[in-house]
Amino acid sequence: MASLSKVILIGNLGSDPEMRFTPNGKAVTSFRLATNYRYTTSAGESREETDWFRISVFGKQAEQCNQFLTKGRQVYVEGRLHARNWQGQDGQMRTSLEVTANRVLFLGQRALAPLPEEGELEPEDIPFEQSEGIGS
Repeated sequence: MASLSKVILIGNLGSDPEMRFTPNGKAVTSFRLATNYRYTTSAGESREETDWFRISVFGKQAEQCNQFLTKGRQVYVEGRLHARNWQGQDGQMRTSLEVTANRVLFLGQRALAPLPEEGELEPEDIPFEQSEGIGS
């Protein structure tokens, strides 16, 4: 029987991305993503809830996320849920759900950063097109 684990999120980075490398040299970038849910209570009061997600991105896409994303930037993330087990400082085993992204689109305004010198960046390296994701 087939199964599916797919998550689609649009939100803002809660911190700058952090890049590291696996033992075999593959880039991994992680960042926190906030999504907001606005609603009106039965009493007519407006409320907003924020949910936080830990996102992990691998390979060339990880390198591009680390290079172009900053805290506050809006992104579209598509990926799968992944359970990670870890031991807390109190010695208790804990589990957290994280999103392993297979597609990240940069939304909103582009960051105001200097562009590389001509010839350093290929057109397919620019991750701002919304019609295709990084690594598509």
